[in-house]
Amino acid sequence: MTTADQEPQDANHSRSPFRREEHTTHLHSVPGGRRRIKIGSDPHAIRELAREIDGRCLPETYVHEGSPVVLERVSGTAQVAAGDEDVTLPVRPTVLRPSLLARLLAEEVEVFQTANKRGGGGTYDEEVTPTAAVLGAVLARQTWPGLPVLHKVISTPVLRPDGTLLQEPGYDPATGYYLAGRIQTGPIPEAPTSEQVAESREFLLGTFLRDFPWRTPADKANYLALLATPILRPMNRALCPFGVVDATMPGSGKTILTSCVGLLVGQRVLTWTDSEEELRKSITTVLGDPAGVVVFDNLVEGCTIDSAVLARLVTERTWTDRRLGTNSATVAENDRLWLATGNNLRTGGDMASRAVWVRLDPDCPRPEARTGFSIPHLDTWILDPANQATVLRHLLILILDWTHAGAKPSYDVPAMRQFTKWAQHLGGFLAHHGVAGFLANAEESRELDDDQAEWRAFLLQWSQVMPNVHVPGAGLMPRRVGAAELRRSAEPEVGPDPWDGTFPTTTSGRPLTVKALGKRLSGQIGRWRGDIVLRSEIDPATNTRTYWIEREGDPKPHPDQTQKLL
Repeated sequence: MTTADQEPQDANHSRSPFRREEHTTHLHSVPGGRRRIKIGSDPHAIRELAREIDGRCLPETYVHEGSPVVLERVSGTAQVAAGDEDVTLPVRPTVLRPSLLARLLAEEVEVFQTANKRGGGGTYDEEVTPTAAVLGAVLARQTWPGLPVLHKVISTPVLRPDGTLLQEPGYDPATGYYLAGRIQTGPIPEAPTSEQVAESREFLLGTFLRDFPWRTPADKANYLALLATPILRPMNRALCPFGVVDATMPGSGKTILTSCVGLLVGQRVLTWTDSEEELRKSITTVLGDPAGVVVFDNLVEGCTIDSAVLARLVTERTWTDRRLGTNSATVAENDRLWLATGNNLRTGGDMASRAVWVRLDPDCPRPEARTGFSIPHLDTWILDPANQATVLRHLLILILDWTHAGAKPSYDVPAMRQFTKWAQHLGGFLAHHGVAGFLANAEESRELDDDQAEWRAFLLQWSQVMPNVHVPGAGLMPRRVGAAELRRSAEPEVGPDPWDGTFPTTTSGRPLTVKALGKRLSGQIGRWRGDIVLRSEIDPATNTRTYWIEREGDPKPHPDQTQKLL
């Protein structure tokens, strides 16, 4: 660009309807409707283009975390053919980069310079594409006060923090959400009539969810809570537990249940991996997608969901990780609903207390051959957008009936640590509509905790292998042993295994080394496994750690007797 860096003067310029008053406008009318932006030298072009972009000369531009973004329709988002496929939102936000900005400027406005004609015969206006260096400099700024803040693109109505329903398509200034609805439900009344509420209850509970082979009423209640979670979450801002949709047999309807959620709010379907590194990468990648639910579909039968990465994910509001292929960090809001499906699944580690179970049991040899359903061929019925709209409309009516009544939470639900707020709000919603059993299968689900079962079996066997000893003045007290003595007991020279297969082993089945066993035991100190717990102290004589087990109700040793026990 060689034109002098000066403020262009043109009596015919027109003001952008999006421009703030303090901006000096350099837009020129064009017969075809495109606005014209006159630029000069590179520094002048940088200033002008930054002002014009901040004044929204480009349609559907917003700012997200300091970067201008543009919303564009995504081609190829055809109707989903199966419930285990990704459901892509029709609109996607894209961070403006120099190449994208150059394209949008060429399509939406006319950027021009005034050039001299050859031979000194006057001047003419020449349309130009600003250089990549100019466009990069424009986009380097992180302050865009004229652009609306975009927090998230959603595909279904949600509750605002004040309890009102965001249901008008497009940008919502109150939340910074952009509703790009795939499903047209029509207006939902903020105060539904009793007839509308009764009709919605009958459809959801008496028709849509009626024929699933719920193991207990709690499973049905838990699923309805998960279905409503993406709609309530912007209001309650609560952490949500991991949802496990499990069945005893294939063909029970697991994928239909998860796809119903995904078809309403958008879904990404992932393949489960036991590699923590690969799981971490998958999570980081999928959080860059606006889909509302992430499903690990069809885990291997009998798979144990035991992941420190996943346990961390569901208890954090933001996910921080290294950006793939770089050394820089990426931070993403963890506002997804995370689900898994499979047959005869189990949990382990911290995931046992961070999961909500929905269990199906058709109790027949061929579940897929069942007939007589209220909605025949539900797996294909739910793929029709008109039917998705029916489900969504009835769900929204029930939610708004609850909010109209005050959105009272329930304080009778089990405490769920980080998820208690979620449980109280969803419990209140379900109680308002007379849906019983929410989280009532929590105790039963603990039996599916492999980690709990394995450690409890080991500690119970410990009491047989290392029986209590008699201590003068104290009576029978737990025997205290070090990791080395414990390890030796796992490999007797003769006879059967005294631990009956419960002793901790490596992945190859060998007993742990003394050092590895000590680390494993240290991670269990003070953690109750039913009515039994592992205790530990440092033996001052040897400066090594000793361990013993304690049963609920066992007498505590007096401090004076501690030395006698060591």
